[in-house]
Formats: sequence, C-alpha cells, structure tokens
Amino acid sequence: MAHVVTQSCCNDASCVAVCPVDCIHPTPNEPGYGSAEMLYIDPVGCIDCGACIDACPVDAIVPDYDLTPETARYEEINAAFYTNRDHQAPAPERPVAEAVQVSDRALLRVAIVGSGPSGCYAAESLLSRIGPAVEISFFEKLATPFGLIRFGVAPDHQGTKAVAALFQKTASRKNVDFYLNVEVGTHLTHDDLLAHHDAVIYAVGAPADCALGIPGEDLPGSHSATEFVAWYNGHPDHAHRTFDLSGERAVIIGNGNVALDVARVLVAGTAELTKTDIAPHALEALSESRIREVLVVGRRGPAQAAYTNPELLALGYLPGVNVAVQDEEVAREALAGGLTDPIEGMKAGIVAEFAAAPQTPGYKRIALRYLLSPIEVLGDGRVEGIRLVRNELIQDVDGRSRAAPTTVVEDVECGLVLRSVGYRGIPVAGIPVSGARSTMLNDGGRVLEPDSGRPMSGVYTVGWIKRGPSGVIGTNKACAAETVDKLVDDFHSGRLAAPGGGRQDLRRLVAERRPESIDYDGWKAIDAHERRLGRESGRPRVKLVDTASMIEIASSAAISG
Repeated sequence: MAHVVTQSCCNDASCVAVCPVDCIHPTPNEPGYGSAEMLYIDPVGCIDCGACIDACPVDAIVPDYDLTPETARYEEINAAFYTNRDHQAPAPERPVAEAVQVSDRALLRVAIVGSGPSGCYAAESLLSRIGPAVEISFFEKLATPFGLIRFGVAPDHQGTKAVAALFQKTASRKNVDFYLNVEVGTHLTHDDLLAHHDAVIYAVGAPADCALGIPGEDLPGSHSATEFVAWYNGHPDHAHRTFDLSGERAVIIGNGNVALDVARVLVAGTAELTKTDIAPHALEALSESRIREVLVVGRRGPAQAAYTNPELLALGYLPGVNVAVQDEEVAREALAGGLTDPIEGMKAGIVAEFAAAPQTPGYKRIALRYLLSPIEVLGDGRVEGIRLVRNELIQDVDGRSRAAPTTVVEDVECGLVLRSVGYRGIPVAGIPVSGARSTMLNDGGRVLEPDSGRPMSGVYTVGWIKRGPSGVIGTNKACAAETVDKLVDDFHSGRLAAPGGGRQDLRRLVAERRPESIDYDGWKAIDAHERRLGRESGRPRVKLVDTASMIEIASSAAISG
C-alpha cells in the first residue's frame, strides 16, 4: 500500500519535511525541484504512515485505495518519476541561523511589497527564523491580499486555493501588519519604506504579458490571456473589460497551464461555473457565450508542451467536452526521436490517448494543436482568423529538439485570439528590472545595483520578479527561504541600517498619505461578506470587484468594531 500525490499538489514541500523514509521527491535541495510539475511519492519506499497527508496544505495526497476514476492515473504518474531515475546529489543544505539571537539590535523590521504566495512564504520564513523579534509590514496595491491565489488560480481549482489558509495564519500574527489598497511607488516611496524598516522585500510577481510580435496582434478581439484570467477572476483593474464571445471558435496561442485554464473556462457549462468563485460579471457573460471550440496551439510537439501532466490529464474528465488531437501531429513528433524522460513520455502518451479516443457528437471541443506558430492575426477591423505556420522538430547538437518553421501555412477562422506565451516583470518604486525575463537583478535574493553589481543596502526580492515566471505556488517557499537567509545574515552582520521610524510612525504616515488603506481586519470583513453572499447562492464566495465597495465594507467594520 502507498500514498499518491494528485493534481492539486502545490509543491511547497511541507510533506517532504515530515516523511520519515525520504520517499517524496524532488526535494527543495535537489536540482530538479524548481522545474518539477509536482512532487512524487516513491511507491516502493512509502510505508503508509500518513504523515504527508496531515502536512499537505491542499489535500493533494491520498492513499492508493482512495483514488477515484479521475485520480487513478496519478498512481502511474508518481511511479513514472522513479523510472530509471538517477540519484541526484542534493544541493548543499542552507545553514540554519540561531533562532533568537538576531544582532545587537533587539528588533528586525521588514517591509514586504506584494502579498501573494512568495511574499507570504517570505513572512512565514522570517517568523519561523526570528519569532517575536521581527515585525513585518505588508504593502499591497489591491484591496485584497494573496495575489495569485485570488486572481491567478483558475476558479475551478478550489483545492489549489486552499493554500490560502496557511497564509491567513501568517497574516493573523500580532507582529504582522497589512496595508492593503496602498501602492508603493504612488502612495509611499521606496525611501519611505527604508525609513521605517531595516529591509524591504519586493514580491511583486511578473504582471506583464509577452507579445507575439506579429501583424494584426492589436486588432479588437486579440488579447493576452493575462487580461482574460484577470477578468474572470474579478481583478478590479479588469472587471469592466469586455471579450467578444459571439463566435464559435477561439484560439489560444501557447500551451502552458494558463492556456489550459482559459480553455476550460471558455468551454465550461454554466452548471460547472456556478460551483466556483468566478467573478459574477464573467459568469453572466460566459453563460451567454457561443464558443463551441477552443484551439490550444503550441509551437513544439506534445512531449515538449509547457503544461503539466496533471492539468493535461484533467481535460479528459470535463463534462460535455471532447479533447481532439490530430493523429499526424502526434506522429510527426514521434519521428523526431525517442523520449527518454518518463514525465515527457507520459505527456506524449496522454495526448496519444486523446487522439485515439472517440468523439461524442454535440459536445464542445478543446483541440490540442502542435508544431504550429502564429505569423499573422487576420481580420478587417477586428479578429476574423489567424494564420499559422507548420513547424518541424530539429535536433540540436546537444540533442535537444527545437521547432523550425516550414513553408506550410494554415488559416483558421476564429473570433477571439488569446496569447499565453509568458510573463515579465515591471519596475516598481524605482527598482529596475532587466534581462530576458525582466527580473530584478539579484544574487540569491539580494537586489544588485545594475551598474556596479553590488548589493543595494536593505533591498531583497522573492518570487517571479526574482527568478522569472517558473514553478508553481509552493516553489516560492524555497525561493523565499533563500532570500530570507541572505536578509537575516545581513542583519546578523550589521549590514542593515537601522530605521528612523517605528511601527506607530508608519501607521500615521500611511493614514496621512492613503486614508483609504485597508488593514487585515478590514480584509476579514470583506472576506466574510463575500462568503456570506456565496452561501446564499451555493457558491464558495461571490467576489466583490469594486474597490470603493470594499473600502466601505472595511470602514464599516472598523467603526462597528
């Protein structure tokens, strides 16, 4: 008997720490951890003790005898990871600092800009390392906390959102303050933060999307998937956008997990969407959508697609939806060479099963298309189609496959094009970004001066703005711990300048600069309001999308409290 990790795995590795027989991999100290689709339990080594089940924050681990038809394949997925797996020497363990001794100064004060998973993991790491001798101030430009959990995770992935319970515990600590609806760079400056804290951690993610760089990309009806996801998740900056859902076909360029999220939402029935926390305006618009088919287009073959096996596998269980794959596109990849990686092999195998599966008449379709790249969005005044070029896989000298265009083109009629080809960071509060991924130049989380390459005093970074858009929610835990190690070491060594102002001084400054700021008690009032609306309509919550309404609810709670 063994335990099995399933789809909702968040990769935060809480299970790794409690496993008594070291049978959960990759661990944060192994080279493949940062790029792993999920964590895997070795079916041979597992002793069925159940410690991992208790530690998992998203209920992703189950005994093999509790697997359902939808999750049964995960027994195979877990075992596949250990097929022909060479032993990987772990990276050196991070040195553990003394838990209480923090320097000749009695208190460490840290500002965290951004309240998503990376920022929350950084706070928890600080609290576990320093305990009551640290004070943390979160600054979030939106009126609600937790970033990606609220505005990035697909509404039908409620299990993944459960990790927010961990962050709520962190946020409720007495030595943690939240300043929501406060934008650093607008209401407060970087210097303001350093005047009241020993250090500042930027956890602002990579909110900008990447462009295709092709003609017609700016036509009405062509959007980034980032905008669409923000719209259906109720982001206040995107809640009033409109998307033309009147056509029968949509095309998504890119085939990562976000592309699959968008495809599922576009073909989901109203009955499925009403079980989620999708934003009310999106629920209404999607209930009237005429879209019957979504093409998900990738430039390489099935095995090299960016989506993960769990997300791919889940497509096969969507009610009322066929998953279609062209046989020749699977065959063309097979001709390019054998697959030695078992995870890639499983990905190709699942796609081949979709290609062979019968299609049910009358169902909506998600068509997975491969070895195609967009070269032009077509239309006279608005999107009417997209032109794709056929690619072929070529082996580089290092044995890797790359996509090279041929002369074969294909025009596809559609009324909506969504690009999902990556994310990039943007400068915040005067801290620049650079490089292909537009990240803050850093050394293990210490932000560096762009010209000299020397560390900027008291400035640190975590998450996607640190390492680029890679990994999943739990990957941020190890990333944050690395940064906190550097910060604590700098504090121990006396390299951080003492702030001139304290906690009460900061509260007065924020009240003066941003009277509309919301604290964590205000968020709890908003949260309770949304959940109450959800109970009335049989949903997890009904999201508020108007910042003014949220401010009013938070203010009323403060007055009554």
